[in-house]
Amino acid sequence: MYPRDITESINYWLNKNEILILYGARQVGKTTLMREILNKKQNAIIFNCELPIVSDVMESKDLSQIRAIFGDKKIIALDEAQKISEIGSILKLIYDELPQYKLIATGSSSFELANRVSEPLTGRNIKFRLYTLSLNEIKQKKGWLWIKENLNNLIVYGTYPGIIDLNVADKQIKLSEITSDYLYKDVLMHENIKNPAIIRKLLKALALQTGAQVSYNELSGLLGVSRATVEKYIDLLEKNFVIFSLPSFSRNLRNEIKKSRKYYFYDTGIRNALIGDFKSLSNRTDAGTLWENFCINERIKLNSTVRPNTTAYFWRTYDGAEIDLIEEYNGLLYVFEFKMKKKRKLKIPESFVKKYNPNDSKIISPENLHELTE
Repeated sequence: MYPRDITESINYWLNKNEILILYGARQVGKTTLMREILNKKQNAIIFNCELPIVSDVMESKDLSQIRAIFGDKKIIALDEAQKISEIGSILKLIYDELPQYKLIATGSSSFELANRVSEPLTGRNIKFRLYTLSLNEIKQKKGWLWIKENLNNLIVYGTYPGIIDLNVADKQIKLSEITSDYLYKDVLMHENIKNPAIIRKLLKALALQTGAQVSYNELSGLLGVSRATVEKYIDLLEKNFVIFSLPSFSRNLRNEIKKSRKYYFYDTGIRNALIGDFKSLSNRTDAGTLWENFCINERIKLNSTVRPNTTAYFWRTYDGAEIDLIEEYNGLLYVFEFKMKKKRKLKIPESFVKKYNPNDSKIISPENLHELTE
């Protein structure tokens, strides 16, 4: 198993009273992480909430039945907790009435689990987010030299834990399975979506526009659905950890683009599987786009652990000046440009420097990739 950066924080909060909520896309290793942490503790047990016998007992809200299945264990992990109806109120009931138990709930669908737990558990929970493997996690097991030697495959095939160590042929098969079996499962079961082909077409369109400013009206025309439907589907895809967006950074300079968004994929392997392109970076016209997506992913993973209050943006003006990534943390701005080929000096647009005076700026290429994780 690869070490996970949030393990220390989870272990720390295991000694507190709050319910722990662990989110993440399917296949990123939530169950594996819980087993790794709890197998070292004699008083812990994990329940699979997809099993009817487990969900039936929990949904009964019968405290005597719940105590019976928990037994003498003190740490109770509920895997795929979103499968339980009214999970938020049930967790609250156990928290209030059976305080001897420490509760952990995992779920692959953030909006479903969050909507069911947030209100009932206000002030009673701590949330964690698990991503695909970060460079730091890979480095701890493989070393930095391995990362440098295998960077092409990491970018092309992504960093899902169950994919990273497969051979190339098996990587492609596994990614195809994820995009066909898992990727749509949580999305399609909500909002009474009757035409899954629209979701697939939307994802492919977003994959082909990765890192570009997206027009909802253009997507609406392309897919033959209303703008409201496009917005709803994109929101579902974001809440299911398939894609994420960067808003434009603006403090009201006249020529700044103010309300646009750029979309990226949480895993570049998923993005490439959607468009059916696993060619090497040296043979691709979108290598720069993939590099940008990969690097922004790594910054998001890093900041989620070490600087969780960081806000990420892109910046662009109508006359073409742009910055790939701006991070705002504690009132300070950090600027990043991502280039496949290293340039001698990063030139930040003068208008941005004059107005905002960023604290630091970096240009990240494969040559100085280590600076991405600092």
